[in-house]
Amino acid sequence: MHWWPADTAFEVIIGAILTQNTAWRNVALAITNLKAAGVITPAGVNALAPDKLAQLIKPSGYYNIKAQRLQAFTRFLQDEFSGSMDALAAGDLEELRGKLLRVRGIGPETADSILLYACEKPIFVVDAYTKRILSRHGIVPTTADYAALQNLFMKNLPPRVGLYNQYHALLVNTGKIFCTPKQEHCGDCPLHNMPDHS
Repeated sequence: MHWWPADTAFEVIIGAILTQNTAWRNVALAITNLKAAGVITPAGVNALAPDKLAQLIKPSGYYNIKAQRLQAFTRFLQDEFSGSMDALAAGDLEELRGKLLRVRGIGPETADSILLYACEKPIFVVDAYTKRILSRHGIVPTTADYAALQNLFMKNLPPRVGLYNQYHALLVNTGKIFCTPKQEHCGDCPLHNMPDHS
């Protein structure tokens, strides 16, 4: 599925932060603005005045908050890894996850997206699509939390970055097309029509 769409690992991180509470098409517009301004690097984002950064990412919504979150991440990258994406990616998975979760505005889904897609660490990303599909299929209760959902995948799939990447991308695609929030298209869904091998 070639997900996550980005030219660099840092662009993945920008996308992971900007996609909070908005559709990807809005994030793509914000990223296009950052590229046009020539500031789609950690140093470029960090050097911008917060109001200027907010205007560039305005299409992503909640732009003042997201500008703060982007700059909180770039400060973290500078303080912890001397601004190096390579040094970030070389970190230990569990230790790095703990550090990311302490950065303002980065929760489990954003942290795991950064780890899987930007740092190529074997951790499964859970999102609203994942929860909706699993609960509608009766695999998990609607009350299942992030950790429980992630654990389900991590216990039952081998820890391979490419597998986690593709699996998550397929769930996102299925959620967008067939298992939408307001309507289920079960008759056309590839999951609904799979043969029973039990």
